[in-house]
Amino acid sequence: MGKYGDWIIMGIVGILAAVWIYGAFYRWLHAPAATNGVKLGKGGAIAEGDPIAALLKRQGYRVVSGKHVLRIPVELDDVPLGNGTRLYIDYVVENGDHTYIVKTARDRMPMDWTASGVRDRLLIYSLLLPDCSGILYVDGQEGRIRKIVFHIAD
Repeated sequence: MGKYGDWIIMGIVGILAAVWIYGAFYRWLHAPAATNGVKLGKGGAIAEGDPIAALLKRQGYRVVSGKHVLRIPVELDDVPLGNGTRLYIDYVVENGDHTYIVKTARDRMPMDWTASGVRDRLLIYSLLLPDCSGILYVDGQEGRIRKIVFHIAD
């Protein structure tokens, strides 16, 4: 190739590497922020003879874990606000390829079955755990399971 052949090849390789690095940086810079959410740990044990777990099993769900407590630190004007707050997930269940978060009905906090009432009570779980297929709201006294799915536009 002569005297300049090696330099030409190195120049072409350098230009290709620069274009590839620029493209990778550009994609990284313009990619949306990752929404990894929260990773759940092992969870609590399920008590033997638990009526809610039995109801879920009868309906075809496999109970994966019991109660989870998500601790969330809160700051107000850059000052920690007490010990923060906690969110509770009563169970995590699976049905086929789908994983669901389970919240149980409480007498002291009845559910408002309007779109805004469901949003106010349950949307946070869907946002924190985007890999889950939805939320199951279980009323053990009525023996009723309601499936809530939020369709959040991209």
